[in-house]
Parts: sequence; structure tokens; C-alpha cells
Amino acid sequence: MSHIARALLGLIVLTAACAPLPPKPQVAMCPCPPAKPAPESARYQETSFDELPGWREASLQPSLRAFVTGCPRLSGTLSRACQAAAIVPDDPAAARQFFESTFVPYALISSESGDTGLITGYYEPVLDASRAPDAMNRYPIFGVPEDLLIVDLAAVNPDVRNMRLRGRIDGRRVMPYYSRGEIETQGVPAPIIAWGADPVELFFLQIQGSGQLRLDNDERLRIGYADQNGHPYRSLGRHLIDRGELTLEQASMQGIKAWAAANPEKLQEALNYNASYVFFRELPPGADRPVGALAVPLSTQYSLAVDRRFTPLGAPVYLATTFPLSDERLERLMAAQDTGGAIRGVVRADFFWGTGPEAGATAGRMRQQGKMWLLWPRGEPPPGTPSAQ
Repeated sequence: MSHIARALLGLIVLTAACAPLPPKPQVAMCPCPPAKPAPESARYQETSFDELPGWREASLQPSLRAFVTGCPRLSGTLSRACQAAAIVPDDPAAARQFFESTFVPYALISSESGDTGLITGYYEPVLDASRAPDAMNRYPIFGVPEDLLIVDLAAVNPDVRNMRLRGRIDGRRVMPYYSRGEIETQGVPAPIIAWGADPVELFFLQIQGSGQLRLDNDERLRIGYADQNGHPYRSLGRHLIDRGELTLEQASMQGIKAWAAANPEKLQEALNYNASYVFFRELPPGADRPVGALAVPLSTQYSLAVDRRFTPLGAPVYLATTFPLSDERLERLMAAQDTGGAIRGVVRADFFWGTGPEAGATAGRMRQQGKMWLLWPRGEPPPGTPSAQ
């Protein structure tokens, strides 16, 4: 081979060595699903009574009466506090001495919103109704349907002891129970307690969870929450805001009722947005007050609806907020005696204002920020700690 041929061969080999390698095949990577946010959790921060705003000025006798009302339904830790409450004299100094010697205050702190949350109001409405349908009263008030299935998960997993699933049987399958829209369209196999005239008033009756029916023979009938269809509560006010139908300032109960009266053609679709539906039961004739989730009569302006995942029913809860549409301070020791579909969160409560239109006007306008403190028996670990299980 000539020296020229050798040079050409070397150049070819050198060029081949410098040529880029073919690209590696790209492996398609599946995008990772976004991590689910951690569920909200509560922290119970021990404090002192002197740290509670307005504690020294608070009237505690009505608070003691409200707490004692719930005692027949309490057991365990709180029942021992009830034994001490039963012998407390009915005077301001004794009530204060009882709470300060029996309980320790714990600030409720949310993993999501810190120590501040939303405080709303509720009431017991009074509606005109009749036992039989007529030209005016055309909207049924249902009792519990006979095909409503309740699955209690506590026996399977104690961590979800406050969770119950609702559904219905369809052949061999368990299906979600009917939504509000389906119930309004096709009805359900349930007793009908009475018939009302106004679908908007019945909608708000379900949100309040209890009420009085003023029948056409002048009889008064009290009804209370019995069960629910299992669909999560969704706020009609927020829905109307998002659709541009109302401003935030207009989205009170009164504002929603005014919008409904002005927009009858849009009403049913808007109501159906909240797929949750409440079923009722008749209360005994002698009941002189509405009954909450603790199954005891509620105390006007001293009973509170809470999220029972974080605040045990029956416990005293100190509340610091403001009156509706006002900067006037509202600081009061309440009794946690009720729950609600919209009451979800560590620092979240519904203030019971009483019965009738005046209470309803106040409750409908209440949407304040507030703080909460759980009063828990001395020497006992607060709820949610391992030693408290």
C-alpha cells in the first residue's frame, strides 16, 4: 500500500472515530400525579384563662347552664366534669370558679388557617306548612327514606369513626344515594312529614337542620335533623358569586332569597348545585327548643355547631369573634352541641341565634372571623393526642 493510500485510510478511520454516536432512544416518562394535600389537622396549644380575650368580663352562668344541658349525653372525660357541675351553686362567682378549676383552655390551631377561622350563624326557622298537599303547599318535607343505606366505618377503622357513608342498593351494587336534583325530580320512598309552600324556605330549613312548622290548623310542629343523603354540602352563595349573580356583600341569606325571587327561572338549577339533601324527624310535642346533634335542646346564643373531628361534642368552647356586620366584640363561653354539613375545619363554628325571623336576620348576616379555645378537663390530654385515644 502506498503512503498516499495509507494516509487516506487513516483519515477515514480518524473521521469515523470523531463521528457523533447515534442518539439514545428516549424513554417516555409518565408524569407523576400531583401529591395529595395532607388533610387538615388540629394542634391544641395550652394557654391560660388570662389569655382569653374578654374572659374576665364574661358572664358564665348561662354558659354553665348550657354545658349542663348536654351532660346526660356525655361519657368518659367530660362526664366527670359534669358530676362537678351538678353541685355548683347558681351564682356568677361559683360558675367562674367551676370552669377555672375544672378545665384548661387550649387554643385551636389549624394546619391550614392557623388560629383564625370562619364563624357563621344559624337559627330555627318557622315555616307555614300543611299536613296534606294543596294548591299552595306543594313541596314535601321528607322523613328518612326506607332505601337509605348507612355504612358505619368505625368498626373497620377507628381513625374514621366519625365518617358514615350513605348509599342505596342497586342489584348487587352499592350506589351513591340520590342527589338533590334527583330527589326533587323523582321523589324518594320516604314518609312525608308535611308540605311547604316555598322551595327556598325549605332549602334554608335543610341548611339550618331544624325548624318549626306552623300548620294550617294553628298547630306548631317541631322537626329536627334525622339524616342526610351523603352528598357533600356546597355553598349556594359561593356558587352565585362565582357565576356573577351576586357580589360577596350580597351573598347573605337575605340576599340569596332576594335573588331567588327575582330569578325564578334560574332557581332550581341553582338549588341543585348543592346536591346535599337533609331528611327530618318529628320532635316530641313537649319539645320547647330545637335539638342539636348531641340530642339535647340548644341554648339560644350559647350553643355552637362545630366540626366534631376536632372539637368533641359537649365540650365548652370559648369563642372570640364580632357581631354580624360589626366590629363590636362577641366573646363568650359556648357549648359545642351541634354539627352541620358546612361546618368543616378546626377553627370553624356556627353560632345559634335562636328562633324566628329576628334570629334569622342576625344569623343570615353573620360571616365573621374568629378564634376558638377548647376547654378540656385538667389532668387529661387534649383530643387527638395518642394518650387521649
